[in-house]
Amino acid sequence: MDLMNTPIAWLEWTGIHMSPWKLIGLTGALMFGCRWVVQFIASKRAGKPVIPRLFWYMSIVGSLMTLSYFIFSSKQDAVGILQNLFPAFTACYSLYLDIRHRGWDRDRNTH
Repeated sequence: MDLMNTPIAWLEWTGIHMSPWKLIGLTGALMFGCRWVVQFIASKRAGKPVIPRLFWYMSIVGSLMTLSYFIFSSKQDAVGILQNLFPAFTACYSLYLDIRHRGWDRDRNTH
């Protein structure tokens, strides 16, 4: 077993078996899920549905972290790969459209 799939030693006393890859995967899943909190806060402040650019950044990073977990860890699960590949592509394309249509400094200009 390689280093990235070996359980983190200082967590063993807790009974939690966490490898570095699992930590990356969980962090990615948390980031992907928390993007909805960012969207909720932005919409609440604006008083209308808004998707801030941070939403797309969190989508991309969260998807890629979770995707890397399913590709490179001992898990190597095709369902997890497909489940995270398409959102990563969609978020990249949406970010591209957002930058193209609203400009690079869109969020800074609105404050």
